[in-house]
Amino acid sequence: MTIQQITTGEERRLAVEHWLSSASSDPGQTRRDWVEHPVAMLSCGSLFAAVRIPAAVVQAAAQSTDEAVIDAYLVGVVVGGPVIFDRYALWYYALVPAGTARRWDAPDTVCLGVGSSLGVPRPGLCRADNERVYWAVPMDSAAFLCSPNAVSQLVMLGRYRQVGRG
Repeated sequence: MTIQQITTGEERRLAVEHWLSSASSDPGQTRRDWVEHPVAMLSCGSLFAAVRIPAAVVQAAAQSTDEAVIDAYLVGVVVGGPVIFDRYALWYYALVPAGTARRWDAPDTVCLGVGSSLGVPRPGLCRADNERVYWAVPMDSAAFLCSPNAVSQLVMLGRYRQVGRG
């Protein structure tokens, strides 16, 4: 008889929380911060890097300014890799493998690597929570990141569509 293990959403969320918090010098404090605040500052460059993309580029690629439409679009484009949106600064942050920062060259973007920090929302925080920073594409599994090639293609498509409007 075969017994299948089923991982619940809560177990995946906890795994993501622990994995992300390990990018901090004090993972326990980071997890406590997420209890009290919607965002915690994490270091880039060890577990992940973050490609900062202007919202206008992502909106052009998605051909929409509606957050729900863009979030749904991003799920398919980055193949489920995690993306954070800062509503006030108007930046999207695609989490990519840590080594990406050394070779990143997509125009109008910056890849935050070693020496950079990023405000990362508590795992599970979504658009409906109405916070400044939220997961446009939630991190569903610890260490599952966006493909740098997919992020680069998103940027290039958005830039192409921006030029087409001009």
